Amino acid sequence: MGLEPRTLELFYDVLSPYSWLAFEVLCRYKNIWNVNLQLQPTLIGGIMRDSGSLTAMRFLTVVKMEHPRMLEKVSRELWMRIWSRDEDITEPASILAAAEKAGMSMGQAQELLERVSTPQVKNKLKETTDTACKYGAFGLPITVTHLDDETHMLFGSDRMELLAYLLGEKWMGPVPPAVNARL
Repeated sequence: MGLEPRTLELFYDVLSPYSWLAFEVLCRYKNIWNVNLQLQPTLIGGIMRDSGSLTAMRFLTVVKMEHPRMLEKVSRELWMRIWSRDEDITEPASILAAAEKAGMSMGQAQELLERVSTPQVKNKLKETTDTACKYGAFGLPITVTHLDDETHMLFGSDRMELLAYLLGEKWMGPVPPAVNARL
């Protein structure tokens, strides 16, 4: 019988290309390292005071609240729009296009987009951002590990080797062989 998965939290904003790197690597390693990866959409503007991703991050927050299984795919599509195709992520039509490309129905996406300005969604994003700040965030991404009643915060996407060490796991580069075989 295997060990219970350890919990990792990734606080990220799709406005951060470094968050994207950490996101992709941790998504590749979550099964290899037997970790419960908890994605935490966080407003980098709440940490760094200037950002254009407020609506996108509120949208990801409501996706997490209502359709958590879609969060990984929708997050990836927003990153692809801004950092791979140099497309907008601030306009409602752009967010809807990313959600649809991720496999969400247009009706679902429209319903969620209509909720991004509700107090419930605003408060949840603020709460997540405040939590990142309490962990000591001064930028994004941060990865928080919860091991044996200890919490470790790592800043940046270039700390994966250190994360592997903390978890007692092997770092096999950004594309581990098990994932590389599927690509």
